[in-house]
Amino acid sequence: MGVAHYRGDAPKRVLSEVHPTPTNHFKAYTVRERSVRASNRESAEPAWLARTLTARFSFVFSKGLPSFAVWRASLLFVKPLAFPRFAPHAVYLRMPRLQRHSRQLAAILAVLLPAGSLFAQDGNFLKDLAAWRTAHTADLLKPDGWLSLVGLEWLQPGNNSVGTAPDNKIHLSKGSAHLAVLHLEGENVTLNPPAGGFPPDFLVAGAPAKPQSLRAEGNKDKFAPRMTIGTLNMYVIRRESRFALRIKDAQSPSITGFHGLKWYPPDENYRVIAKWIPYVPFKTITLATLVGTNYDQPVPGAAEFVLAGKTWRIEPVLEDPAVAKLFFIFRDTTGTTTTYGACRFLYTGFPTNGLDKPGELVLDFNRLENPPCAYTPYSTCPLPPPGNRLPIPLPVGEQRYHDLN
Repeated sequence: MGVAHYRGDAPKRVLSEVHPTPTNHFKAYTVRERSVRASNRESAEPAWLARTLTARFSFVFSKGLPSFAVWRASLLFVKPLAFPRFAPHAVYLRMPRLQRHSRQLAAILAVLLPAGSLFAQDGNFLKDLAAWRTAHTADLLKPDGWLSLVGLEWLQPGNNSVGTAPDNKIHLSKGSAHLAVLHLEGENVTLNPPAGGFPPDFLVAGAPAKPQSLRAEGNKDKFAPRMTIGTLNMYVIRRESRFALRIKDAQSPSITGFHGLKWYPPDENYRVIAKWIPYVPFKTITLATLVGTNYDQPVPGAAEFVLAGKTWRIEPVLEDPAVAKLFFIFRDTTGTTTTYGACRFLYTGFPTNGLDKPGELVLDFNRLENPPCAYTPYSTCPLPPPGNRLPIPLPVGEQRYHDLN
C-alpha cells in the first residue's frame, strides 16, 4: 500500500512519488485546468473538473485496467493549489488493492494529459522568462544602455569646458580636445562653442551643434537632447537643484568586457497574484537616491499579496502616466548575501481593472532586476521606500553583477 503522486507538469510525465501509508492505498495526481484563471480560482467549481476527470478515467479504465478498477476507483476531492497564472488542482483517487497498476495508470495519465492539453503545465512561464532575460540583457548592451555609462560630471556655476585636453573642467577619454562649453546659470544650462568652434562631427539631437539652451528636467532624462561625437553620447541631467553631464560610450569597458548576468533558477512559486488597492486620489512619495538627492513620485495604489505564509503590501510609483507600467523598488534579505545591496527593480503592467479600481496584478519576482547602480558608479538610483523593504528573502531574479557591491 502507498500513495502514488503523479505530476502533470513533470517533463516526462511519469509517476514521481510513492509513499507508504499504514492503511488505505491512495493515488494522487497533480493536474491543471487551463481555462480557469487564477483570479477566478475561488469561484471555480471543483465538481466540474471532477466530472471531466471521472469521464476520462472511465474511458481508459475500461480499456487499460481490469474492469473492477472502474468500480473501485472513486474521486475523493479536487483541491485548488496556490499558483499564479492558472489554477492547478490536486486530484486524489482512492483505489484499494491497485498498487500493482500504479505505473500503468501513470502511463495512461501521461497520454491523457499531453502538453498543451486542458491540464498541461504552463510551458509559457519558462519560455517567457527566458525571452525577458534576453531582452533585459540586450537593453543593457545597447550603445546607450546602462553598461555604456562611463561618466557623471556635476556642473559648477559658470563655464564648464568639455574635451580630452587636460585644461578642461570635464575630461573625456576620447573625442575632441576642446569639444564644448556648458554654462550653468541658475536653472539654465547653455551649450556654447569652444574657442575654435564646434567640431564638425559634434551633433545635438542629430543636427550639427550650435549655441543653444539645453533642456534638463528633474528626473526626466529622456527629454534631454543627446549630444554625440564618435561613440560618445552625452546629455545634461537634473537632480533637485543640481545639474550634471552624463557621459556614455558605445564601446565602454563594461560593454566590451561584458561577462554575462547572474540569475537565480526560475521558481514559479514567486510569481503571485496580488490584490490591487487603488489610491483615489494618488498619493505622493519622496524617494531618496544614492547620490543624496530626493524627488517626488506619484503612487497610484498598493499591491497586497501572500508569500512565505504572510500578507505583504508594497507600493509602486508611476514614472510616466502615458506608459502602462508600474515601477516597484525593492529590498529583501538576499541583499546581504547574493543580490545588490541597495535595491532591485520590478516593472509590471497595470492591474486588471486599471489604476483607479480594485483588481489584480501579477507580481513575478523572477523578473527582479538590478538597478543601473549595480553595474556602474555613475548612475543616480532611487532607494526603496520603507514599506518596500521586505524582511524575507526573495531568492529569484537577478543576482549581483560584481562580486562585491
